[in-house]
Amino acid sequence: MTVSNLARSAGRGQKRRIMKRLSYLLAGLGLLLASLLVSYFGFDNVVSAVSRVGWSQFAVICLWQIIIFVILGIAWDVITPGRPLRRAWVMVWGRMVRDASANCLPFSQVGAFVFGARAVTLHGVTWPTAAASTAVDVAAEFLAQIAFVMIGLGVLLVRAPSSHLAVPLEVGIGLAVLACFGFVWAQKGAVPVFARLGRRIAGRWFGDAEDRVAIFQAELGLIYGHTGKLALGFFMHLIGWLCTGVAGWITYQALGVPIDFDDAMAIEALLAAAAAVTFLVPVNAGVQEAGYAGLGAIFGVPAELSLGVSLVRRARDLVVGVPILLVWQFVEVRRLRALKQVAAAAAARR
Repeated sequence: MTVSNLARSAGRGQKRRIMKRLSYLLAGLGLLLASLLVSYFGFDNVVSAVSRVGWSQFAVICLWQIIIFVILGIAWDVITPGRPLRRAWVMVWGRMVRDASANCLPFSQVGAFVFGARAVTLHGVTWPTAAASTAVDVAAEFLAQIAFVMIGLGVLLVRAPSSHLAVPLEVGIGLAVLACFGFVWAQKGAVPVFARLGRRIAGRWFGDAEDRVAIFQAELGLIYGHTGKLALGFFMHLIGWLCTGVAGWITYQALGVPIDFDDAMAIEALLAAAAAVTFLVPVNAGVQEAGYAGLGAIFGVPAELSLGVSLVRRARDLVVGVPILLVWQFVEVRRLRALKQVAAAAAARR
């Protein structure tokens, strides 16, 4: 290895350490903010709000999240090239791993994208296909998220036309649209960017990751060549976001909050906008709690009840997400053991 290669390797290692420390720092600050909010509005009041949710109601909340996973997995499957009969459930499973990683592990959304792609490769999807379809699926979901936020903004303008959030949201939506189109352009034309990205995120699992970049780019071209599938993927993601709004309304009802359906939908939509802006914060620590408290106040929901909704959502994410991550790791361990057995058998035959 040359001196320049060693320097580049050291530089990449330093960047990874910086990003890891930044993630931990943001997560710590978020947890501190959440703790301060709960303390300010009364720990007993928040716990009392959460205790209103019965086990049957919590089971419905968790089941609804599984339904959302299925919808989002199908949205991913729709835009993925090739359609083996057994693949739809694979993409649903990959989506479950992606969201469970984002909701339960101290990593940013970018790490969750990698984990979801990794999960589907364990069930027969090639890495270039998994990576390319993930990139396009993220773009389709982002566009659907913008549409969802616009719905929430419309409700906000009707319910609270003088709200100070209206102008920042309008500007943010415009910038988000530009960013999304820029992201799509980069996917279709910036080969060197994806070459570096492929080497960094796939190199740890695949020794020939750099050789797959051309295939990756070809997969992107193939996906973007099917406009109808892209439109269907966007539509499925929009349904998924609307179902997220329904999930928020179900949770408010479980806590006994007399909130209109469209108001609950608007809170979830505007919270999605806040989460998109702060995507580097692991598990949206603090952002989710502050968002529920602030947005709930606009629509007349007491802060302690809004924080209760956030805590119920956290509990749902853990109850649903932790088993998913455990199963994923079990599959990983079983695969590693199988590879070791194959290697041992090959060595014995020599």
